[in-house]
Amino acid sequence: MQKLKILVIILFLFNLHSSAQLSKLFKSANIRNVPLSNAEIVSGLKEALKVGTDSAVTHLSKVDGYLKDLTIKILLPPEAREITQNISKLPGGAKLMDDVITRINRAAEDAAKGAKPIFVKSLQEMTFTDGLQILKGPDNAATSYFEQKTSQQLAELYRPKIRESLNKELVAGISTQQSWNELTKAWNQIAGSPIGAMTGMKVVKVQLEDYILQQALKGLFLKIAEREKDIRNNAHAQVSNLLKKVFGGSKPAKQPVGTEKRK
Repeated sequence: MQKLKILVIILFLFNLHSSAQLSKLFKSANIRNVPLSNAEIVSGLKEALKVGTDSAVTHLSKVDGYLKDLTIKILLPPEAREITQNISKLPGGAKLMDDVITRINRAAEDAAKGAKPIFVKSLQEMTFTDGLQILKGPDNAATSYFEQKTSQQLAELYRPKIRESLNKELVAGISTQQSWNELTKAWNQIAGSPIGAMTGMKVVKVQLEDYILQQALKGLFLKIAEREKDIRNNAHAQVSNLLKKVFGGSKPAKQPVGTEKRK
Protein backbone atom coordinates (compact mmCIF):
# COMPACT_ATOMS: atom_id res chain seq x y z
CA MET A 1 0.00 0.00 0.00
CA GLN A 2 2.85 2.38 0.90
CA LYS A 3 4.57 1.64 -2.39
CA LEU A 4 1.35 2.40 -4.27
CA LYS A 5 1.09 5.81 -2.58
CA ILE A 6 4.67 6.62 -3.50
CA LEU A 7 4.00 5.60 -7.11
CA VAL A 8 0.91 7.82 -7.28
CA ILE A 9 2.90 10.81 -5.93
CA ILE A 10 5.68 10.25 -8.47
CA LEU A 11 3.19 10.09 -11.33
CA PHE A 12 1.47 13.24 -10.08
CA LEU A 13 4.75 15.17 -9.93
CA PHE A 14 5.75 13.91 -13.36
CA ASN A 15 2.46 15.05 -14.86
CA LEU A 16 2.79 18.43 -13.12
CA HIS A 17 6.28 18.89 -14.56
CA SER A 18 5.11 17.82 -18.02
CA SER A 19 2.23 20.29 -17.90
CA ALA A 20 4.62 23.11 -17.04
CA GLN A 21 6.90 22.14 -19.90
CA LEU A 22 3.96 21.97 -22.30
CA SER A 23 2.82 25.38 -21.13
CA LYS A 24 6.24 26.81 -21.95
CA LEU A 25 6.17 25.15 -25.35
CA PHE A 26 2.73 26.52 -26.12
CA LYS A 27 3.82 30.02 -25.12
CA SER A 28 6.88 29.71 -27.34
CA ALA A 29 4.75 28.41 -30.18
CA ASN A 30 2.34 31.28 -29.76
CA ILE A 31 5.21 33.76 -30.11
CA ARG A 32 6.86 32.05 -33.05
CA ASN A 33 4.09 30.39 -35.08
CA VAL A 34 1.06 32.67 -34.98
CA PRO A 35 0.85 34.34 -38.43
CA LEU A 36 1.73 38.00 -38.36
CA SER A 37 -0.57 40.59 -39.86
CA ASN A 38 0.81 43.26 -42.16
CA ALA A 39 0.30 45.83 -39.42
CA GLU A 40 2.22 43.71 -36.89
CA ILE A 41 5.14 43.24 -39.27
CA VAL A 42 5.49 46.97 -39.88
CA SER A 43 4.91 47.83 -36.21
CA GLY A 44 7.50 45.30 -35.06
CA LEU A 45 10.10 46.50 -37.53
CA LYS A 46 9.50 50.12 -36.62
CA GLU A 47 9.88 49.24 -32.96
CA ALA A 48 13.13 47.37 -33.67
CA LEU A 49 14.47 50.26 -35.72
CA LYS A 50 13.52 52.77 -33.05
CA VAL A 51 15.23 50.69 -30.34
CA GLY A 52 18.36 50.27 -32.47
CA THR A 53 18.68 53.87 -33.59
CA ASP A 54 17.92 55.32 -30.16
CA SER A 55 20.61 53.11 -28.63
CA ALA A 56 23.20 54.00 -31.28
CA VAL A 57 22.49 57.74 -31.19
CA THR A 58 22.54 57.80 -27.38
CA HIS A 59 25.94 56.07 -27.40
CA LEU A 60 27.47 58.37 -30.01
CA SER A 61 26.11 61.65 -28.66
CA LYS A 62 27.76 61.15 -25.27
CA VAL A 63 31.15 62.67 -24.53
CA ASP A 64 33.77 60.33 -26.03
CA GLY A 65 31.06 58.47 -27.98
CA TYR A 66 33.24 58.76 -31.07
CA LEU A 67 36.59 59.67 -29.57
CA LYS A 68 37.02 56.69 -27.23
CA ASP A 69 35.43 54.08 -29.50
CA LEU A 70 38.36 52.79 -31.54
CA THR A 71 36.07 51.20 -34.15
CA ILE A 72 34.67 54.59 -35.22
CA LYS A 73 37.12 57.22 -33.90
CA ILE A 74 37.59 59.86 -36.60
CA LEU A 75 41.20 60.47 -37.62
CA LEU A 76 42.70 62.67 -40.30
CA PRO A 77 43.07 60.91 -43.68
CA PRO A 78 46.30 59.04 -44.42
CA GLU A 79 47.30 61.87 -46.77
CA ALA A 80 47.52 64.15 -43.70
CA ARG A 81 50.52 62.24 -42.37
CA GLU A 82 52.93 64.92 -43.58
CA ILE A 83 50.97 67.58 -41.69
CA THR A 84 50.97 65.59 -38.49
CA GLN A 85 54.66 64.77 -38.75
CA ASN A 86 55.69 68.38 -39.32
CA ILE A 87 53.47 69.85 -36.63
CA SER A 88 54.56 67.24 -34.11
CA LYS A 89 58.14 68.53 -34.44
CA LEU A 90 57.10 71.91 -33.07
CA PRO A 91 57.02 72.56 -29.29
CA GLY A 92 53.59 71.42 -28.16
CA GLY A 93 52.83 70.15 -31.67
CA ALA A 94 51.74 66.69 -30.57
CA LYS A 95 49.20 68.24 -28.20
CA LEU A 96 47.94 70.46 -30.99
CA MET A 97 47.23 67.42 -33.17
CA ASP A 98 45.51 65.67 -30.27
CA ASP A 99 43.37 68.77 -29.88
CA VAL A 100 42.45 68.68 -33.57
CA ILE A 101 41.37 65.02 -33.39
CA THR A 102 39.44 65.66 -30.18
CA ARG A 103 37.70 68.68 -31.68
CA ILE A 104 36.69 66.76 -34.80
CA ASN A 105 35.22 63.91 -32.77
CA ARG A 106 33.48 66.32 -30.40
CA ALA A 107 31.83 67.92 -33.42
CA ALA A 108 30.53 64.51 -34.53
CA GLU A 109 29.27 63.74 -31.02
CA ASP A 110 27.50 67.08 -30.90
CA ALA A 111 25.91 66.54 -34.31
CA ALA A 112 24.68 63.07 -33.33
CA LYS A 113 22.41 64.65 -30.73
CA GLY A 114 20.15 65.91 -33.50
CA ALA A 115 19.93 62.61 -35.39
CA LYS A 116 16.89 61.06 -33.65
CA PRO A 117 14.19 63.20 -35.35
CA ILE A 118 15.66 62.29 -38.74
CA PHE A 119 15.35 58.58 -37.99
CA VAL A 120 11.83 59.02 -36.61
CA LYS A 121 10.72 60.73 -39.82
CA SER A 122 12.08 57.88 -41.94
CA LEU A 123 10.20 55.39 -39.73
CA GLN A 124 6.96 57.23 -40.31
CA GLU A 125 7.50 56.97 -44.06
CA MET A 126 8.27 53.22 -44.04
CA THR A 127 5.80 51.21 -46.14
CA PHE A 128 4.69 47.60 -45.78
CA THR A 129 6.83 46.69 -48.80
CA ASP A 130 9.86 48.27 -47.09
CA GLY A 131 9.10 46.31 -43.92
CA LEU A 132 8.76 42.99 -45.72
CA GLN A 133 12.06 43.46 -47.55
CA ILE A 134 13.80 44.32 -44.29
CA LEU A 135 12.29 41.31 -42.50
CA LYS A 136 13.48 38.92 -45.20
CA GLY A 137 16.81 40.67 -45.66
CA PRO A 138 20.24 40.16 -44.08
CA ASP A 139 21.26 41.27 -40.58
CA ASN A 140 21.91 44.81 -41.81
CA ALA A 141 18.82 45.24 -44.02
CA ALA A 142 17.24 47.83 -41.72
CA THR A 143 20.52 49.73 -41.49
CA SER A 144 20.74 49.81 -45.28
CA TYR A 145 17.19 51.19 -45.36
CA PHE A 146 18.18 53.96 -42.96
CA GLU A 147 21.35 54.70 -44.87
CA GLN A 148 19.38 55.16 -48.08
CA LYS A 149 16.64 57.27 -46.48
CA THR A 150 18.58 59.47 -44.07
CA SER A 151 22.14 59.97 -45.33
CA GLN A 152 21.46 63.28 -47.03
CA GLN A 153 19.70 64.81 -44.01
CA LEU A 154 22.33 63.48 -41.62
CA ALA A 155 25.07 64.97 -43.81
CA GLU A 156 23.33 68.35 -43.62
CA LEU A 157 23.22 67.97 -39.84
CA TYR A 158 26.87 66.91 -39.40
CA ARG A 159 28.58 69.11 -41.99
CA PRO A 160 28.27 72.53 -40.25
CA LYS A 161 29.64 71.09 -36.99
CA ILE A 162 32.61 69.52 -38.73
CA ARG A 163 33.29 72.64 -40.79
CA GLU A 164 33.30 74.76 -37.65
CA SER A 165 35.88 72.49 -36.03
CA LEU A 166 38.14 72.47 -39.08
CA ASN A 167 38.09 76.28 -39.36
CA LYS A 168 39.12 76.93 -35.75
CA GLU A 169 42.68 78.19 -35.41
CA LEU A 170 45.25 75.49 -34.79
CA VAL A 171 48.43 77.51 -34.41
CA ALA A 172 49.62 81.01 -35.42
CA GLY A 173 46.23 81.87 -36.89
CA ILE A 174 46.24 78.80 -39.16
CA SER A 175 43.34 76.34 -38.98
CA THR A 176 43.36 72.63 -39.73
CA GLN A 177 41.52 73.31 -42.99
CA GLN A 178 44.04 75.97 -44.10
CA SER A 179 46.97 73.71 -43.28
CA TRP A 180 45.41 70.93 -45.31
CA ASN A 181 44.72 73.20 -48.27
CA GLU A 182 48.28 74.55 -48.33
CA LEU A 183 49.80 71.10 -47.97
CA THR A 184 47.77 69.50 -50.74
CA LYS A 185 48.30 72.47 -53.08
CA ALA A 186 52.09 72.29 -52.68
CA TRP A 187 52.11 68.52 -52.94
CA ASN A 188 49.93 68.43 -56.05
CA GLN A 189 52.14 70.94 -57.86
CA ILE A 190 55.03 68.51 -57.52
CA ALA A 191 53.00 65.32 -58.03
CA GLY A 192 51.38 66.74 -61.15
CA SER A 193 54.71 67.69 -62.74
CA PRO A 194 56.64 65.43 -65.13
CA ILE A 195 59.13 64.66 -62.35
CA GLY A 196 56.30 63.69 -60.03
CA ALA A 197 54.82 61.42 -62.68
CA MET A 198 58.20 59.76 -63.28
CA THR A 199 58.66 59.05 -59.56
CA GLY A 200 55.14 57.66 -59.14
CA MET A 201 53.79 60.50 -57.00
CA LYS A 202 49.99 60.73 -56.93
CA VAL A 203 47.86 63.85 -56.80
CA VAL A 204 45.85 64.11 -53.55
CA LYS A 205 42.17 64.78 -54.24
CA VAL A 206 40.79 64.21 -50.74
CA GLN A 207 38.54 67.01 -49.49
CA LEU A 208 39.12 67.05 -45.73
CA GLU A 209 35.59 68.13 -44.77
CA ASP A 210 34.00 65.47 -46.99
CA TYR A 211 36.36 62.79 -45.71
CA ILE A 212 35.58 63.50 -42.05
CA LEU A 213 31.84 63.71 -42.78
CA GLN A 214 31.98 60.30 -44.45
CA GLN A 215 33.83 58.83 -41.47
CA ALA A 216 31.32 60.29 -39.01
CA LEU A 217 28.31 58.86 -40.86
CA LYS A 218 30.11 55.57 -41.39
CA GLY A 219 30.56 55.29 -37.63
CA LEU A 220 26.89 56.11 -37.00
CA PHE A 221 25.61 53.43 -39.36
CA LEU A 222 28.13 50.92 -38.04
CA LYS A 223 26.66 51.33 -34.56
CA ILE A 224 23.10 51.04 -35.89
CA ALA A 225 24.08 47.84 -37.73
CA GLU A 226 25.48 46.39 -34.50
CA ARG A 227 22.21 47.11 -32.70
CA GLU A 228 20.15 45.64 -35.54
CA LYS A 229 22.15 42.42 -35.60
CA ASP A 230 21.75 42.13 -31.84
CA ILE A 231 17.97 42.56 -32.04
CA ARG A 232 17.68 39.97 -34.81
CA ASN A 233 19.80 37.34 -33.08
CA ASN A 234 19.66 37.96 -29.34
CA ALA A 235 16.43 37.28 -27.43
CA HIS A 236 17.55 39.61 -24.62
CA ALA A 237 17.60 42.49 -27.09
CA GLN A 238 14.06 41.70 -28.25
CA VAL A 239 12.46 43.79 -25.55
CA SER A 240 8.81 43.06 -26.37
CA ASN A 241 6.65 40.13 -27.48
CA LEU A 242 6.09 41.87 -30.79
CA LEU A 243 9.82 41.95 -31.48
CA LYS A 244 10.04 38.25 -30.55
CA LYS A 245 7.20 37.46 -32.95
CA VAL A 246 8.73 39.42 -35.81
CA PHE A 247 12.30 38.17 -35.38
CA GLY A 248 11.49 34.70 -34.08
CA GLY A 249 13.22 34.83 -30.70
CA SER A 250 16.86 34.00 -30.12
CA LYS A 251 18.97 31.77 -32.29
CA PRO A 252 20.67 28.88 -30.50
CA ALA A 253 23.91 30.01 -28.93
CA LYS A 254 27.06 28.26 -30.01
CA GLN A 255 28.43 25.91 -27.38
CA PRO A 256 31.83 27.08 -26.08
CA VAL A 257 34.76 25.01 -27.25
CA GLY A 258 35.64 22.29 -24.79
CA THR A 259 32.19 22.12 -23.19
CA GLU A 260 30.70 19.49 -25.50
CA LYS A 261 29.17 16.55 -23.70
CA ARG A 262 31.19 13.38 -23.98
CA LYS A 263 29.35 10.43 -25.46
